[in-house]
Amino acid sequence: MKDDLLYTVKLSFNADGDTAKSILSTAWLFKVACHRILSMSKNVENVLVPSKIAWVKMFKDYAYSVIPNKRYSYGAVYIVYGIWESARELGINYGDVELSDWLMFQHYEREVDGNVVRVFGDGSALATVYSFDGSKDRVLIRAKPNKGQYELLKKIIESREKYMPRVVVRDYGVRGGELYVSGEVHVSISYDFYLRYAKRYGEPRGSLVSGVDVNTDRINLAIIDEDGMLRDRKTFWFSEATARGYPRSVAWSIIGMKIHEMLKYAYHHGVSTLAVENPEILGRLKLFWVRSGERKSENYNWRVAVFRSRIAEMIALKAPLYSIEVKYVDPKGTTNSEEHDEVMKRYGLDRHTASAYIIARRLLTTSN
Repeated sequence: MKDDLLYTVKLSFNADGDTAKSILSTAWLFKVACHRILSMSKNVENVLVPSKIAWVKMFKDYAYSVIPNKRYSYGAVYIVYGIWESARELGINYGDVELSDWLMFQHYEREVDGNVVRVFGDGSALATVYSFDGSKDRVLIRAKPNKGQYELLKKIIESREKYMPRVVVRDYGVRGGELYVSGEVHVSISYDFYLRYAKRYGEPRGSLVSGVDVNTDRINLAIIDEDGMLRDRKTFWFSEATARGYPRSVAWSIIGMKIHEMLKYAYHHGVSTLAVENPEILGRLKLFWVRSGERKSENYNWRVAVFRSRIAEMIALKAPLYSIEVKYVDPKGTTNSEEHDEVMKRYGLDRHTASAYIIARRLLTTSN
């Protein structure tokens, strides 16, 4: 895990009237700022930016001209910097990058008692907002934490832990003649802090290795011993969560529950190390679709890759709570190969469980 890895607490909220209007206008201004920076940065040929600081110097004024708040404008600048950096690392043509369909606004770094968005122990947040005419206000966003989130928020506030806040708009419209907005308040804290207060289990109960195959409707788990023999297998379904029209926030909640169920099962069946396919998509790439070659925004395979990558990241973040170490393996040949067909026949496995078995075996082979 990286030292700067963050864990995000997501608190659902609903707002209406003037509060909804202020939240929505601020999110739109923030997005316009990101679009402006993205457009301007594409026009700078052969950009060689050595650091975030240099990037900020080039584009902060463009962002500030749209949303006149230092923390929000820097937040927009850093988002686009992350996109530019990710495109370079993946060898993607930056000129083909487009922002996806999101609405949000955020601080640019972690701090104690957030300035532009201050979160309280009960889950509510006091946010600085802007209207389209540039006027400024402060509104109270009443989020609803569950029991686990409430306990973690309480520890964050009491210990004065630094956090980075974000307000995300998930839906908006008119109901009963009045504007409404539903969304989430995100509170990003250091991953080490999260583990320190949320870890559920001590030492592993065994030394078995497991492989995980992530799909759009299930997680397949295969557990093997040190000799590579299959010891156990289980499938964790969440097909209802990916049905068309299913609420996104509820869907990810169900998927999160299935991940915990899978990890708990693995822990109680002696797993100490879990192998996952190495995600090809960096976390920052969730903010946009790449529209070039095979990676088109409407391309089903590309959407599935991002979806599966996000679940793999969630597994990697949650596994240490169960004292399970996560290691990544090369996904090549885990789904279509002679070895895959042989494993299916030898153990009588379906193709997804066979993939999970191969992923576990690959980790065992590379570790020895």
